Amino acid sequence: MSTTAKRSGRCLCGAVTFEIELKSQHFDACHCGMCRRWSGGPGLAVEAAAPPDIKGAENLATFKSSEWGVREFCKVCGSHLFWRAPELNFCSTFYGALDDVDGLTFEKQIYIDHKPESYNFAEKTETMTEAEVVAQFAGDGGGT
Repeated sequence: MSTTAKRSGRCLCGAVTFEIELKSQHFDACHCGMCRRWSGGPGLAVEAAAPPDIKGAENLATFKSSEWGVREFCKVCGSHLFWRAPELNFCSTFYGALDDVDGLTFEKQIYIDHKPESYNFAEKTETMTEAEVVAQFAGDGGGT
């Protein structure tokens, strides 16, 4: 089981690889409509402590999905890799892009008021509504 804060990851085809230092040893689920459409289900992500060290950055495409957020993905294979709020110096990476997820625990569900009734997680987690998430980003610049 890995307990280091630094993790490696990559896209499906390997055109983009990265190392990322995690802010903590947990992952969160986002139930917003954009994450569900983007990932085909809830978006599972880990928050970065610092910007990732990316190799193959020329293969990254960026989509501005909201007034404060951008999504980055591999131009070659389409793998979803990062969600960033550049003005807030916030970056997260998608859980499935990490090479090793051992030791990470499921801690929080955000946009819980947008979660469809058709699925539930067994784990008990902290939850945040859309209003709480927006207020957190707008208030102290902290991420989720």
